[in-house]
Amino acid sequence: MQPYELTLGAAAEAVRTRRLSPVELVDSVLERIGRTEPRLHAYVTVTAERARRAARAAEDDIAAGRHHGPLHGVPMGLKDLIDVAGIATSASSRVRADHRAEASSTVAGRLEAAGAVLVGKTHTHEFAYGLTTPQTRNAWHTGRVAGGSSGGSAVAVAAGTATFALGTDTGGSIRVPAALNGVVGLKPTYGLVPRHGVTSLSWSLDHVGPITRTVEDAALVLAALAGHDPRDPASLTAPATGYRPPTGTDLTGLRVGVPRNYYFDHVDPEVETAVRAAVDEFEALGARLVEVEIPMTRYIQATQWGLMVPEATAYHERTLRTVPELYRGDVRVLLEAGELMPAGDYLRAQRSRTLMRREWAAVLREVDLIAAPTVPATAVEAGQETITWADGTTEAVSDAYVRLSSPANITGVPSLSLPVGHDTTGLPIGMQLLGRPLGERVLLRVGHAYEQTRPARKLAPAA
Repeated sequence: MQPYELTLGAAAEAVRTRRLSPVELVDSVLERIGRTEPRLHAYVTVTAERARRAARAAEDDIAAGRHHGPLHGVPMGLKDLIDVAGIATSASSRVRADHRAEASSTVAGRLEAAGAVLVGKTHTHEFAYGLTTPQTRNAWHTGRVAGGSSGGSAVAVAAGTATFALGTDTGGSIRVPAALNGVVGLKPTYGLVPRHGVTSLSWSLDHVGPITRTVEDAALVLAALAGHDPRDPASLTAPATGYRPPTGTDLTGLRVGVPRNYYFDHVDPEVETAVRAAVDEFEALGARLVEVEIPMTRYIQATQWGLMVPEATAYHERTLRTVPELYRGDVRVLLEAGELMPAGDYLRAQRSRTLMRREWAAVLREVDLIAAPTVPATAVEAGQETITWADGTTEAVSDAYVRLSSPANITGVPSLSLPVGHDTTGLPIGMQLLGRPLGERVLLRVGHAYEQTRPARKLAPAA
């Protein structure tokens, strides 16, 4: 096995025990990037020399007994919305062509303090305003979409060109590409991970979180990210400790909610079969399955768009007026549409969100978590605009991909996506676990227990 093939947990242990040096690990990942990037286009910028310097410094620290923890010397990719001092933050847009960050974001600073090594900035759908990341190719099939908007981060992890990566999630942008590329994506509780220094799409829906090979890896990264930052007005002051890697497979006593509505409506049969089989595995591990009714489903789409569109347009107000021609057509249309949305619609979306949070809290008092598909279909072909369901109805690809993930953004509850199989064409299928606010430990425990019943996952073959 080559170093780039190691999970974060395995790499961390090998580095800690000095069976593998950070220099060897980083060199292996950089070599992997050189081989795969011409096909996958996961990276906007590869910071090879910076990474090699950091790897040598990590090697010296560890040799001197200054080991900083499980991320020390481990290669990472950061979505190109996340500021790192001295490096461009392009948001994959011509609007940001000349932007260079003067200071690092909170999350980049925390990861640097933990010893992680930046190998590059990963592609996003322009300004995170989309669900496909069109410039990046799916790691399992280069003719399919990567998912978005954190497509570059998910592809990098799936291909072994980053041991872990960070993404952002406003309506599913961590979990959607994680599901489509067969990796793990965690959208934490709203406010648990600070967003200072991260380019915003929609301030009241935005989250930052890890994309990793395994659930254990997600726990290791979350432990470094979580914690209050007064520079983010939404940052939680609750203690952010105890995100240790989960152990064991016994789920006795846990109540797993299985939706009887919404989450299995207009879902590909192969996706439904794989997710229900994974839910049955929870029961085999001791959990009790409980049918639940998802509340206020008719308002989900309107609430998501009613919040996101005007907030995004407000953020881009100046550049939309001065350099509109620099935006991609699909993003420009959405931003311009936001200027036409009445303030009353935004206020109604806010009220709807308040009611939805209350109703979800009631459901989550009856169960410990909810299990459901992450996305209703696997990765569509690049350029495909719609999905036609068995009953003849047609849905835009972006609407389909956001439909099952956006409730967690509206309500702010944590959601973990993990792979649960493949369709007949070999494309990955993802399941998401949704929990109570600050219930990440439960989601990580359940996701890890499921992973222990499966064979170890390999890197994506298209890479």
